[in-house]
Amino acid sequence: MNDSDTTSYAAAIIRAAQARHPRLYEENRYVYPVLSRRSKGISVGVNLNPDKVCNFDCIYCQVDRTVPPAYREVDLDLLEEEVRRVLGWERDGLLYERPPFAGLPDALRRVNDVAFSGDGEPTSYPQFRGAAERVIRVKEEMGLEGVKVVVITNATLFHRPRVREALGLLDRHNGEVWAKLDAGTEAYYHLIERTTIPFDRVVRNLIEAAQARPLVIQSLFMKVRGAGPDDAEIEAYCGVLRRILDAGGGLKLIQVYTVARRPAEGYVTPLSDAEVDRIGERVRGVAVAPVEVYYGIG
Repeated sequence: MNDSDTTSYAAAIIRAAQARHPRLYEENRYVYPVLSRRSKGISVGVNLNPDKVCNFDCIYCQVDRTVPPAYREVDLDLLEEEVRRVLGWERDGLLYERPPFAGLPDALRRVNDVAFSGDGEPTSYPQFRGAAERVIRVKEEMGLEGVKVVVITNATLFHRPRVREALGLLDRHNGEVWAKLDAGTEAYYHLIERTTIPFDRVVRNLIEAAQARPLVIQSLFMKVRGAGPDDAEIEAYCGVLRRILDAGGGLKLIQVYTVARRPAEGYVTPLSDAEVDRIGERVRGVAVAPVEVYYGIG
């Protein structure tokens, strides 16, 4: 195999691994490792919503809610055991003997984070702080203080005291909040997220959370029945970013991306690379933070 063939083979392995984000991994109920484009390595997912209940019903969601959940309750003892097991597999190299991680280049053989991200909104889990405490304990016992604890969230519940307390705990233990913002106007927000929660609550929560710690903003843009967001919508989205910054909020990173896996609705399709780039450039004109763009996986 020549150098070109080796490069192509590695790229194919990476694409295949990035395209697979199953919520159930081997015998685990709650913990699942994935190769994440945005984490640039292995992200160890923790699913606090195995019942598939979510306060959003996003048209691009990849969770198949037509299939009944295999589990509904979260056993924190078992969750902690699974986190320890998967991190141990990675530490010992055993993870890279299992599909889809076998054959990954050395540069991607690293755990970037343990991420609360699953089949619903993780902060809605009543014992969210308890789950965070378990993950922090495992990290410290294994000497992995440098591994981040990421919360991938729709920001709808930041105003609740127990959620604020949990996020504050994570702030003290290398935590990072990845908050979703897919729209700039109320109408487009409801088109995409299909929720009864007002858009203004999300915006206010983002502002207050960003005042407490810099946020990573995750924004997925797509074509809906063949049409992407128009210029006015992107300008309104940039206006929300300005509101956060003008209120003294911090933005650590903004991720602009498009559909990469099969969405809930067939009328949702990816933007072209050029369309993603154009939105990224608009955002760079506003944000005092790095902006990364990610394209659809073909």
